[in-house]
Amino acid sequence: MKKSLFCILFVFYSISVFGQCIMPENFEYVGAFRLPDVSGEVTWDYSGTAITYFPDGDKQGTSDGFPGSLFLTGHDWYQYVSEISIPSPVISPSKNVNDLNTAVTLQVFTDIKAGMFGELEMPTPGLTFLPDISGATSGYLYFCWGQHFQFHEATHGFCRTDLSSPQSHGPFYFGNINNYTSSDYMFRLPDTWAKEYTNGQNLASGRFREGQWSGFGPALYAFSPFPNGAEPAANDTITQITPLLLYGLDDPTIPEIVVDDSMKMNMYNPADQWSGAAWISAGDKEAVIFAGTKAMGNTWYGFADGTVWPDEPPYPPVPDPPYDDRGWWCDSIHAQIIFYDTDDLADVAQGRLKPWNPQPYAVLDINNILFSPGFDLVRYKRWSIGAICFDFDHQHLFIVERLADEDKSIVHVWSVSDNGTGTEETESALPGRPELYSNYPNPFNPETAIKFTLPNSGRVHLSIYDIKGREITNLINEDKQRGTYLAVWNGCNKNGRKVSSGLYIYRLKFKNQILSGKMVLAR
Repeated sequence: MKKSLFCILFVFYSISVFGQCIMPENFEYVGAFRLPDVSGEVTWDYSGTAITYFPDGDKQGTSDGFPGSLFLTGHDWYQYVSEISIPSPVISPSKNVNDLNTAVTLQVFTDIKAGMFGELEMPTPGLTFLPDISGATSGYLYFCWGQHFQFHEATHGFCRTDLSSPQSHGPFYFGNINNYTSSDYMFRLPDTWAKEYTNGQNLASGRFREGQWSGFGPALYAFSPFPNGAEPAANDTITQITPLLLYGLDDPTIPEIVVDDSMKMNMYNPADQWSGAAWISAGDKEAVIFAGTKAMGNTWYGFADGTVWPDEPPYPPVPDPPYDDRGWWCDSIHAQIIFYDTDDLADVAQGRLKPWNPQPYAVLDINNILFSPGFDLVRYKRWSIGAICFDFDHQHLFIVERLADEDKSIVHVWSVSDNGTGTEETESALPGRPELYSNYPNPFNPETAIKFTLPNSGRVHLSIYDIKGREITNLINEDKQRGTYLAVWNGCNKNGRKVSSGLYIYRLKFKNQILSGKMVLAR
């Protein structure tokens, strides 16, 4: 009886509380723009691994509806930073970069690292703007630089926004926190939220490292860059740190996170690549999002051509280029955004939840907006989605698509509202017709999310059936208002018992219309 009650309560929570959060239908895609042409040693080729919005930039360009500017990293061999304008984004139906407007260079490439991190192998930088605490200057660019292999190295620093004289400070140690969870994406936390839940720690830093080294999901911490209002000295240790997400346990004596299946993100795959993160808000709605590439189908450690690398010799021959990059691979990937409830992160900060308890409540697939539909996403999965940032004043989200303009990146832009229905899949719903979307993840274990949209109010039935047509359980049987909902099935039948692996059918009945889909439970 208790298990059955748990199943029912879990589904109710999943579809009710999320109405107060930003949902995928609050996103409206407004287009993309190109990066400038740069001559010389540093270019925009292989760029976009870090980005931040600067509200005080490009004072002359405010009339185009996209004020401010962006600081981005250039070619990933050098990781220099440049400031560019934000031209009006353009939607190109044919995905032709020549249709797009081009940004203008406002400040040329500069090495804001100032040599403080040495040579980095496969660097993972983060960058965010933080206003000056005294209000006397134009503020700081706070940054971090990690790499593929490292163990408790200094990874953080900051500089001024004037790249002609950046006055770089650092490096700093990020507490005794694992580098694989703390040295990639960065963003600013709202001051009011930080004061209430993280003792004023108003910056966030984190990382997702493939292959479980950062845990079974993306990691995130809040921290104070200037303890007690003072600028730290080089090689100081940042100590004011609060975990917000960590799918595992940090053991300071070993380089990787200690993991357990009970601490896993629902959609976790070791071949995932969550490369950007941001706090977004619109009206009274908000969310923390992660963007990147989601692994689909079979997963293996080895090479992109399907060669599996064993734990012990004999080892297979290394494939010829370009398939000679060893790592985690999968059958296919999708560019996606996953959404977290900020109330869950507040509960972690306050000790009411463990850092592995929060789970994504929604997913937005953005594969359809990529400019490289013929691109081999499996072969180049690590470079398809770059960094992201958010303009709080105008509710604009910026996401880098790498290698979309030959070797250069482009920047995609969304407008986020508190009442919009801007996704293509939501707009496709005809009057009087419901929409039932593919469950996610699929295959799944232990649970999967089922999303549907109602064009108006009415009675809704959502049930799960086996392949013989027998009802396994009923998730929803009630009146609903017009809108988009998310239900979660955890693989239990109506008695609360786990069902076996296999093919199942989910069926949505709305008034006199019936829609269905197939899903696979893989225990």
